[in-house]
Amino acid sequence: MTTLDAQPTSTDADTPRSVVALEQVRKTYYKPDGSVMVEALRGVDVTIAEGEYVAIMGASGSGKSTIMNILGCLDQPTGGTYLLNGEDVTTMDDETLSAFRGRTIGFVFQAFNLIPQLSVEENVSVPLFYRGVPRKERLERARASLDLVGLGDRLGHRPRELSGGQQQRVAIARALVGEPVVLLADEPTGNLDSATGEAILQTFEKLHAEGLTIIMVTHDDDVSNRCERIVRLRDGEIEFDRVLRRRDRATGA
Repeated sequence: MTTLDAQPTSTDADTPRSVVALEQVRKTYYKPDGSVMVEALRGVDVTIAEGEYVAIMGASGSGKSTIMNILGCLDQPTGGTYLLNGEDVTTMDDETLSAFRGRTIGFVFQAFNLIPQLSVEENVSVPLFYRGVPRKERLERARASLDLVGLGDRLGHRPRELSGGQQQRVAIARALVGEPVVLLADEPTGNLDSATGEAILQTFEKLHAEGLTIIMVTHDDDVSNRCERIVRLRDGEIEFDRVLRRRDRATGA
């Protein structure tokens, strides 16, 4: 047997499956008269594998917000294909897309977006309410999700009774309660001081180490450098797509 013959070969089992695949995605905004106002995305190709931790970056006007909305199924591309968890979301009608988004993507926003009149436990259970999950199961899953982020002792509190960091952890718990395929975070530390932001980033890193696919939209180099990979946009195109490190998928390290 030659040395070349002795080398191990990769197999499909060794390759993480793709959960996000943008293929020549374009987004054009038009004026009321039908003329082109701006080409926000110009044929973007991005593939993200299961378990990756990816930062999406770009200056104002780069297309960063547009790609976030498309990744989150909050907007549809003008052209191209978006495969999410193997499904072509560009062919779905609004009702189908809404249901698919609810069970596939967990959202974490800069502004927390908690409902002030509801308790922490109730806030976290809201996504399950819209999926028709019975109340008892909703609250059980909400408690389990809050335990994951270290807030199992704050179930009855209202958002105003929590610090900013605690509110963001509630938002993360809410994003996780539906067991999403992808966690999409939009500037999740933007409203937090540096120490609290560090704690939130450590929470994301723990979730990533457990195998969750995370896409983080950020303008902050310090935040993006905590990710495995950085995709930077400029003028609606990929300026660069750089891998910083890879988690050992066998050990989680």
